[in-house]
Amino acid sequence: MAGKKHTRINIIKLLLAVILLAILLTVMRKIILNISYPEKYKYYVEKYSEEYKIEKELIYAIIKAESNFREKIISPKAAIGLMQLLESTAKDVAKGMDLEITKETLLNPDININLGTKYISVLIEKYENVELALAAYNAGRGNVDRWIEEGIIKADGTDVEKIPYKETNNYIRKVIRNYKIYKKEII
Repeated sequence: MAGKKHTRINIIKLLLAVILLAILLTVMRKIILNISYPEKYKYYVEKYSEEYKIEKELIYAIIKAESNFREKIISPKAAIGLMQLLESTAKDVAKGMDLEITKETLLNPDININLGTKYISVLIEKYENVELALAAYNAGRGNVDRWIEEGIIKADGTDVEKIPYKETNNYIRKVIRNYKIYKKEII
């Protein structure tokens, strides 16, 4: 009788240990995800996502892929700030917005996220496909239009894996993966 009681106690202890370990692992996973996939600049991301009707998770995913939330970054190709906008692109997007666009103003998170979110919204509206919009964000509208015109990719975006620029292919995959993580679709 004492042996059965001792066995039940050990089983209960083991179950409690497993439950505690599962809770600890879940908490650790959430902590690691919050560190690896932060929601920095939340006020601006939510404000402009709502204004331009773009999911905030997509904006976080783009910022994560473009700058990893480093606001003062300038790429070797002169892309500036959190959403890595070229000054010429930013000036084009800002037309009619009463914003003075310079390299310095593009380092401002408010202006950068505003223009980057507006730009991706324009691209999504144009291409009616997130992956094609991301391709245009990365490689330029002219390239995406040419690829569609030349039949390299379809206008509906069902074959974006055929994009001839490896960097753009990888970029789309990275942003979509980040997006799914921010949406809590993959953890």
